[in-house]
Amino acid sequence: MRGDKKTKLLAKQLFKLSLRDGQVSSEQVAGVLSYIEQAAPRHALALLKLYQQAIVTELAKSHARVEHAGPISATTLQLIASAMTKKYARPVTATAQPNPRLLAGLRVRIGSDLYESSVAGQLATLSHAV
Repeated sequence: MRGDKKTKLLAKQLFKLSLRDGQVSSEQVAGVLSYIEQAAPRHALALLKLYQQAIVTELAKSHARVEHAGPISATTLQLIASAMTKKYARPVTATAQPNPRLLAGLRVRIGSDLYESSVAGQLATLSHAV
């Protein structure tokens, strides 16, 4: 992928234009995409890939994927979402994803952050310590 400095700078500027009150706005994104289509900037494909990567990364910061070994209630998901909303100072949604490899416990991933409280994680830590 071609990613010269000007293309990276433009992608970063367009990403900033896509935010409204610190959140990605679908209207703003539509406007940016319309601009890219009309202006046909140099290295448009590389620009779109960089822009998409920035948007996906930002959206992932507002979504908690909760992996669990056993059943998990909607109340637990709501509690996790509200705790993460408070921690990150932004609205966070949570979705459940079964993962039998955890044995027991939870693993919560928000963007690149990982919070783990599972038996599998504790066993892995223990095996690396030995």
